Amino acid sequence: MPEPHWMTETRTAYDTVAVDYDRLIPEVVEGPMDRGMLAAFAEQVGRAGPAAEVGCGTGRITAHLRDLGLDIFGIDLSPGMVEVARRRHPGLRFEVGSMTDLGLPDGGLAGLVAWYSIIHLPPETLPEVFAEFHRVLAPRGRLLLAFKAGGCLDRLAEAYGHTVSYDVHWHSSDRVVDEVTAAGFTIHARLDREAEGFDRGPQGFVLATRPGGGTRA
Repeated sequence: MPEPHWMTETRTAYDTVAVDYDRLIPEVVEGPMDRGMLAAFAEQVGRAGPAAEVGCGTGRITAHLRDLGLDIFGIDLSPGMVEVARRRHPGLRFEVGSMTDLGLPDGGLAGLVAWYSIIHLPPETLPEVFAEFHRVLAPRGRLLLAFKAGGCLDRLAEAYGHTVSYDVHWHSSDRVVDEVTAAGFTIHARLDREAEGFDRGPQGFVLATRPGGGTRA
């Protein structure tokens, strides 16, 4: 089956910008609410098992969560971004892969974070991707999503000093919550915050659990 056009475009764009993305994006995680959501996720996952960042880019969030105590590795669609991540964070594991087919065993993860990576998914693909997240998470495994909140589409022709062609989707927070719930997750926290710093609009966060494996959520 041919690869979807949006996936090819996204991979090509991030391969193109990888080196300059790494140069221009700070390693520090911006904003107290953003750091708070990551800290809550890290505390809940703890030492329950391995975690993955899906759409890890150059690995800054993977490294931040490692520093918070998680056994974590990164997966990204772009070989160029993975190459930069491996060079910048040699003590961490990074793999090339797609969030539509992660190539991981069923129930093998205690946690999964997609930090601003679902923004490249057309809305109609969210059910497929969230079902894949559900498949790879163990019972009581934690899911954290960060995304640009809204209901619009940006078509980018320039990014990080390069000519590119790819889409950025601002997903409705209500739709994300509905699709995560429909995939079989229990929602524990939802946060919508206004734009800060270089943000161009509101940002959304969802923290959820795959139910099962006992009564404690």
